[in-house]
Amino acid sequence: MRIGILISGRGSNMLALADAIREGRIPGAELAVVISDHAHAPGLSRAMERGVATLSIERKGRTRREHEREIIAALQDHRVDLVCLAGYMRLLSPCFIEAFRLSILNIHPSLLPAFPGLDAQRQAIEHGVKFSGCTVHFVDETLDGGLIITQRVVPVLDDDTPDTLSARILSEEHKAYAEAVALIASGHYEIEGRRVHCISHQERHSS
Repeated sequence: MRIGILISGRGSNMLALADAIREGRIPGAELAVVISDHAHAPGLSRAMERGVATLSIERKGRTRREHEREIIAALQDHRVDLVCLAGYMRLLSPCFIEAFRLSILNIHPSLLPAFPGLDAQRQAIEHGVKFSGCTVHFVDETLDGGLIITQRVVPVLDDDTPDTLSARILSEEHKAYAEAVALIASGHYEIEGRRVHCISHQERHSS
């Protein structure tokens, strides 16, 4: 499975996925390209240091439709099978989603459906929840509302700030994203309604 990753900034989750692929923790996958909508995104240079193909596709006053068409074309040129959003700070249009239906993943720093959108960690603290975490989900036309693939739980401590909570969640994001991509790359999953679940070895060989 050829993976394309979209970033806007430092790309820490992109690097975690790149390392997981290199170390064989996502069997049968290769990182085909990293694309950023910002030419000077730190993640681009970090991807290049790892020998990964990179592209900068900035909006530059174009419409979202024109901008996304160029990104879609670049992903198709690199024969990408699965698109992973890793700190990509633009909402995708229905046109983009349709081009890669059920082949776009995102990671969000909360236990969805709680606290979608921006500043999820601040939302969690202000709401007074005792546990937060991260969610890897398929991307659809809703805001952080796609089918959930995996989640990891992180306690919210009494003295947490958005920064301290973000840091603890981020370390779990790196593990969860690689785990979710490995599942999707393996093809050993089923979708029933809104549920995405792993098909066990026994289930695979009894069907």
